[in-house]
Amino acid sequence: MINRERRHNRIRAKVIGSPSRPRLSVYKSNRYLHAQIVDDEAGKTLVSGSTKEMGKDKKTVAAQKLGTELATRAKAAGITKVVFDRGGFRYTGRVATLAEAARKGGLEF
Repeated sequence: MINRERRHNRIRAKVIGSPSRPRLSVYKSNRYLHAQIVDDEAGKTLVSGSTKEMGKDKKTVAAQKLGTELATRAKAAGITKVVFDRGGFRYTGRVATLAEAARKGGLEF
């Protein structure tokens, strides 16, 4: 846990969300995946979603659905470009699946 937080702090020192390019932040627990698009300058969450909303699926399938749904919600809010914050988690498995689905959904990062 402490190591992940250290990695996350290193990433957050470089990745900052702005109004023109907000930050797509990902948190992964053992059971769920949470993602939100944040404008760090205003301190506001613009779009959010969780695999809790996606129903009872396999974890990677739910992550793919979440990425697609997040991209749809972001487009509705007028967001097309984001910066990706993996939250200190490795870019593999559910985190990578969510990112690829968001890219296919139309988000640029």
